[in-house]
Amino acid sequence: MDRIFINGKVATIDSKNSFAEAVAVENGKIAKVGSKEEVLELKNDKTEVIDLEGKLLLPGFNDSHMHLLMYSYHLQNVNLVGTTSIDNIIERTKNFIKERNIASGKWILGIGWNQDYFTEGEKVFPTKYDLDKISTEHPIVFIRACYHIVIANSKAMELAGITKDSPQIEGGKFDLDENGEPIGIFREKAQGLITSHIPEPTVEEIKEMLIEGMENANKCGLTSVQTDDFEAIPGKNYENIIKAYKELNEEGKINLRIYEQCLLPSMERLKGFLDRGYRTGYGDDFFKIGPLKLLGDGSLGARTAALTKPYADCPETCGIPVFTQEEIDELVEMAHNNDMQIAVHCIGNKAMYMVFEAMEKALTKNPKEDHRYGIVHCQITDKYLLNKFKELNAVAYIQPIFLDYDWHIAESRIGSELLETCYNWRTLLHSGVHIACGSDAPVESFDVLNGIYEAVTSKDLTGKPEGGWKPDQTLTVEEAVYGFTMGGAYTSFEENVKGSIEEGKLADMVVLSRNIFEIPEDEIKDIEVEMTIFNGNIVYEK
Repeated sequence: MDRIFINGKVATIDSKNSFAEAVAVENGKIAKVGSKEEVLELKNDKTEVIDLEGKLLLPGFNDSHMHLLMYSYHLQNVNLVGTTSIDNIIERTKNFIKERNIASGKWILGIGWNQDYFTEGEKVFPTKYDLDKISTEHPIVFIRACYHIVIANSKAMELAGITKDSPQIEGGKFDLDENGEPIGIFREKAQGLITSHIPEPTVEEIKEMLIEGMENANKCGLTSVQTDDFEAIPGKNYENIIKAYKELNEEGKINLRIYEQCLLPSMERLKGFLDRGYRTGYGDDFFKIGPLKLLGDGSLGARTAALTKPYADCPETCGIPVFTQEEIDELVEMAHNNDMQIAVHCIGNKAMYMVFEAMEKALTKNPKEDHRYGIVHCQITDKYLLNKFKELNAVAYIQPIFLDYDWHIAESRIGSELLETCYNWRTLLHSGVHIACGSDAPVESFDVLNGIYEAVTSKDLTGKPEGGWKPDQTLTVEEAVYGFTMGGAYTSFEENVKGSIEEGKLADMVVLSRNIFEIPEDEIKDIEVEMTIFNGNIVYEK
C-alpha cells in the first residue's frame, strides 16, 4: 500500500453521504475506506502513514468551467484586478513596463479591470486615448474582467489595420466617436480584430504557463478542471495546446485532470477538429477531450449578454447574440451527430432560448438519451427556461462566485421582475436538474471555498448584503460540496471513477483546516486547504 490516511473525518460524498476515518491508496486509486483499524491492516513496510489529526478529508474539488490556460497566460501579464480608476490602470502599466524594461514594439497585455469597481473618477471604459498615455511605442491591449471586451491603444490598432474605414463584423462591434473614428473599444467577436495580431506562444511556453497555473489550482484543493483553452492565447492553435497537455502528461507533470471544453466557434474549425479524429472522451484519466464549447452571448457587466428585452439601464441595447439561429443550429447538429457533447455559454435569456431550440432540433432528428448537454452560466432565466432544463435533461453549469459582483448590478441591468427567476440554483436542483459548480477563472478566482461560501450564503466576500441576496435560492453546504465534486464528475461522464471517496475510484482528495459541515456558514470562506492529494500523491501541503 502506497499511503494510508488515518484519524480523519472522511466525507465520502457517496450515495449515502457516509463518513469514515481512514483511507488507503495504491497505484493512484483508493484501495480501502473504513475504520483506522481496518485500513491499517493493509500497511506494509513501504507504506507512508499520514495522520490527519481529526481534519476533514473530501474528494478533490472539480471546477466544472474555467479557463486554465488563459489564467496561466495572464500570470505573465499586467494584473489589473483591483484597479480603482483609469489613472490607476495607467500608473500600474507604466510601472510594469519600467520594472521589466520592456522594449519598444513589444506587446503589453493587461487583464482584470472592471469599471464598475472604480472608486475614483467616472465608471467608464478606458479608450485608446487613455492607453496612449501609457505608451505609443508599445502595442497595448487590456481585457475586461469578463473577457468580452478589449481596449486597444493607437499602436495596437495601427498594427491590426483598424481605421475609420474598417467594416464592423457580425456578432461584435467596435465603438466609434462622433466623427466615425474607432476609440479602441472592441466587443465580442470584434475582439479578434485586435487579439489575432498578438504573437503566439510556443508549445514549451504553453507548458511552462500551465505548470504554474496547475500548481496554483492545487493550492485551492482542485484536482480536476473542465477548461476552455482553445482560443485562450494568441494563435488559437488547438493542436499546440493539445500537444502541450500531452507532453506534460508523458513527462509526469500534470497535477490536474483536464476535461477540455473545446471552443470551436465556426463550422470550419469544428469540421477540421472532427476530421482529425477528436471526439468527446478521446484521451485518458489525465487529459481528455470534453464537449464542443460555444459562446452564445457576452456578459452582464458589459451589457453584451443577449436578452429578449432591452436592458433596464440601457434601453438602446438587448445585448449581442454571437450567432444567428441558423448558425447555432448547424454547429449543435454537427457536434450532436459526431459524438461531441455540447456546452454553451449563455448568460442572457435570449441566448438560452436560441441554444435550447438548437439542442431540441438536434435531439428530435437524432434522439440521444444520456447526452449531458449543458448551459454554462445560465444566469438570466425565466420560468420557461427553468422548465426547459428539466425537459431537455440539460446540465446547469453554475458559478456561485459570480454573486460577488452580480448582486451589485443585476437588478439595475434587467429589472426586479425578471430578477425573480434568475440565479435560481435551488429551483433547478430541486426540480431534478443536474448542477455542476465552477468559477469561470480567471474571470473570478477559482478558490473553491469562496464559491461554496457564496452558494450557501448568497453573500459577497465582504458579507453583504445582510441576510443574503437571494436567500430562497441558496444551496445547502452538502449540495454545494456535491456541486464541486460529484456534480463536476457527472458532467464529464466520470461519476463512476471520481468525485467521491470510494474503493476503486481515483485517489484525488483534499484536506481542509476546519469541518465545513459543522462551522457557521459565514466562516466557510475562511477555511484553508491543508493538503491536496492527486492520483494518490501529495501535490500541495500547507
